[in-house]
Amino acid sequence: MKHIALSVAIATSLAAGVATATVSKDLAYPSGSVSAADVANQNYFVNHFYSFGNYAITKKGKEVTALILRAKGSNPLTLTLERYLNNEPKAAGVNAQDLAIFRSGKLKGTGMLITDFIDQSKSQSYEIFIPSIRKVRRFAEPARDDAWGGSDFTFGDVTLRKPKHESHELLGKATFAGCLSIMKDIKRNKYTQNAKIEADCSTDGKAVYKLKSTANNANWWYDNRISYIDTKTFADYRTEYFKGGNKVKVIDRSWVSANLDDPRASYWGYWYGTTLATGHETMAFIPSTITKVNHKYKKKNLWSTSTLKKMPKKIK
Repeated sequence: MKHIALSVAIATSLAAGVATATVSKDLAYPSGSVSAADVANQNYFVNHFYSFGNYAITKKGKEVTALILRAKGSNPLTLTLERYLNNEPKAAGVNAQDLAIFRSGKLKGTGMLITDFIDQSKSQSYEIFIPSIRKVRRFAEPARDDAWGGSDFTFGDVTLRKPKHESHELLGKATFAGCLSIMKDIKRNKYTQNAKIEADCSTDGKAVYKLKSTANNANWWYDNRISYIDTKTFADYRTEYFKGGNKVKVIDRSWVSANLDDPRASYWGYWYGTTLATGHETMAFIPSTITKVNHKYKKKNLWSTSTLKKMPKKIK
């Protein structure tokens, strides 16, 4: 059972943006100069989609979010999923809710509902529908430094790291040079055969803040990381992790503007990460055609245990 929970959380966390509330959803866009703490908070705001009331990556025909894992010299493993984030929950004391449904791979038919609370002392609630037993089970929140099985990320990379877990230093501004990295020579399957998986080169020449974030835990898996964060949108394009003076991991994030009034209103186009010592790669590719922002759903109580039990074939 513990193995099932970890496997589900691995894939869900890559798509999910929920994390305990340390940055207000009402955080104002900055004017004038910014501090290191300001940049860290603004970037947190962007990565948790606080510009949106709700955000979803859905499924349309064969177009679906693909999570691709590949060890060096091996064929990739692909999972597909849908995800629905609610940043305006009606329940008292709840900060956000996140629903994920897996459509293919070893996790096919599995669903997860993550509930995040305003009270920072409360852990997230993880409810998982396990298709093999047709039951919903609750599991504890994973540790921030837990490695995601076969992936190149930790739970802290995507969902659980908060600005207070690190000390931040602004290294100044720079110009981002070149394209973002991407998984190359992917062996295509029915979910990726028509996907335009191309490197994002829109970052070339963009003005970025270089933010150095040092782990407050002296025995952490990394000593510090440097993030390249857009000076206008506060989206992070690249994060480099260092241990003992050596670069150990790199994560690139491609961002797509939602074309809203808030300059920070962007969502992910893809994630790409690699562990330098092993050459292992992980990628999440999200077609823009299946992304929904501030959508009005017909289904009542979408973010609920009852939804998990029913595991709907299609959500509108």
